[in-house]
Amino acid sequence: MNNSTRNLKMKKLLIATTALVATAGMASAEITMSGSANAGYHTGLTDASGDGAPAKGIYSNAGVVLSASTTTENGLTISTSIDAEAGTEIDQGDFEFDGGASGAFGFGNVTVAGAFGTLVLDNAGVDNLYDDDLTAADISYSTTVGPISLAIAIDTGDAADGTSVSAGYSSGAMTFSASGSSTATDNSMALGVSYVVSDNMTLTADTDSVAGASAVNSIGVSTSLNGVSISASTDSASDWDVDLGYTVSGVALTYGVDEESAWDATASYSLGSGASIKAGMNSVDAAYAGISFSF
Repeated sequence: MNNSTRNLKMKKLLIATTALVATAGMASAEITMSGSANAGYHTGLTDASGDGAPAKGIYSNAGVVLSASTTTENGLTISTSIDAEAGTEIDQGDFEFDGGASGAFGFGNVTVAGAFGTLVLDNAGVDNLYDDDLTAADISYSTTVGPISLAIAIDTGDAADGTSVSAGYSSGAMTFSASGSSTATDNSMALGVSYVVSDNMTLTADTDSVAGASAVNSIGVSTSLNGVSISASTDSASDWDVDLGYTVSGVALTYGVDEESAWDATASYSLGSGASIKAGMNSVDAAYAGISFSF
């Protein structure tokens, strides 16, 4: 799809949005529009596009999301969204080149929420509750029973390969969590606990068994004071991570390193009004720098 076609679609979306917003004043539904745009320079990023990542170049992209919701007389809130995106995308968190955006309209899930809980319907668009890299589900249901939160997600096309559950419970400074995923061949499960020692320190521990393999146990600690944050974790597989952060006057700096001496560093500076400058680099000489804004 060429740029002129994409631009035409974006213009049509904005025209439709204006009409819907005008109509919303006469209806009970609430309609909002939000979006973001990013642009900058990248080099050495890992290819996640499948089409081959350029060694270096310019990235620029924009996306618009139109959200709509209404509340029925019996208290049910029904909501959905439509989005459009165009341009070339990168994943700043993972230093990956994602390639061209779809340049097409995308439809979000339909959510029905009320005293009974929350029901989400989205064909192949509901994340697995144990690991969102696993098979996506089509429908999920979540609710709370006193202090306990419960959720289930099911792939209606093949429940044997797309069923997952999660649960959480909080009591005072302690928070417990559990999640699992079931397939036709194996099961995965994770259990975790966190303890808030003080306003500035939290301890965590968890155990994770992937696809029936031996459980990996890990512990971690995070602390923050006067704009400085430190988090560290280690597990029974001899993996460890240390992350440092510093925030002051709109400037945010981060640095992370692991047991393989793989490190990454990022910096951002807020320009106000939803705009910021962001940059990052890592131990394999991948880097990016650019500007972003949201609206």
